[in-house]
Amino acid sequence: MSRALILLPQQGFDPTEVAVPWKALAEAGHEVVFATETGAKPACDAVTLTGQGLPLYARFLRAHEANRALYGEMAACASFNTPVAWADVVASHYALIHFPGGHAPQMRPYLESPVIQDVARAAFKGGQPVSAICHGVVALARAGVLKGYRTTALTAVMENVAVWLTRGTLGLHYRTYSQGVEEEVRAALARPEDFARGPLMGGYATRERPMAGFIVRDRNYASARWPGDAWTLAAEMLRML
Repeated sequence: MSRALILLPQQGFDPTEVAVPWKALAEAGHEVVFATETGAKPACDAVTLTGQGLPLYARFLRAHEANRALYGEMAACASFNTPVAWADVVASHYALIHFPGGHAPQMRPYLESPVIQDVARAAFKGGQPVSAICHGVVALARAGVLKGYRTTALTAVMENVAVWLTRGTLGLHYRTYSQGVEEEVRAALARPEDFARGPLMGGYATRERPMAGFIVRDRNYASARWPGDAWTLAAEMLRML
């Protein structure tokens, strides 16, 4: 059994991008440790979990029912309720480190944290498996570890659609920064072509169809774009372990 670490903001993370990898890792017999800024229990993005505030034509942004159930299961487990603090993380103590994404300004302390960036640099230097999805790739880009790697992340099209559809009711909830995720990640790569958008109308991976999503694997690093890729990424995380 290996120990895997999931790094979380104190608030605002995407429930699917955390609960799905947690379930896959735990069922495969791996120990999952969570880390938050203060060591207190975290809270996911309530809009994405409950759908409150989403207009009818944007209800697809709500976490799928099966993944909401997984989040509820995860939220009740002991490790989620007793996370370690970011400052206490030693990257070499974990066989894999996962960087999930999320929404709204609540994600900023996580994405801007020198501690999170130090963990990323230590993991890449040590050659440990690292996974990231959505805004989690931004944390790696800011750590300066993605030069020479191929990656994906939340694409400009995906981000803009979410913002356009919800701006009237939720303002800029789905726009964490004025600069989009894809734009920032591309700028951190050795070559613009090292960013892969994946299919525009890609499938939504589920437990029953785990390979329906899109990911990019480059050596010890695997990345994905959005919750629809979470089960595909989780399967790759298990392969890396």
